[in-house]
Amino acid sequence: MTNKYSVEEIIKRSGANPLKCMKCGKCSATCPAYDEMEYHPHQFVSMIADGDIEALVKSDSIYRCLSCFACVERCPRGVEPAKLIEALKLEVIRKKGQNYLTPNDIPNMLNEDLPQQAIVSAFRKYTK
Repeated sequence: MTNKYSVEEIIKRSGANPLKCMKCGKCSATCPAYDEMEYHPHQFVSMIADGDIEALVKSDSIYRCLSCFACVERCPRGVEPAKLIEALKLEVIRKKGQNYLTPNDIPNMLNEDLPQQAIVSAFRKYTK
């Protein structure tokens, strides 16, 4: 099977180890976006470990993750599902060529309700 998304690269970027997962589902049970996702955090981990990346890429679930890290806090094995989801999301964005935030884009994104950390984080993610 040819896969343009490398499991090894996603694991390396995330710093998480999906093989530590014991499939208890505690990460999914605590996920505030659970009802909005086709695939849930424990399924993400399992699918990445199995190399089933294409199904995740085709799903909107990677964009439904709130990056709140509730799943990370709840995991008894320290698997860090949110980090895997974020690494996959960034890989998809880069592969689609949507990795193009420039300094000129930032003024249009600013508003008084958005924390400055969000802009700095977005700029770092989309300029690597």
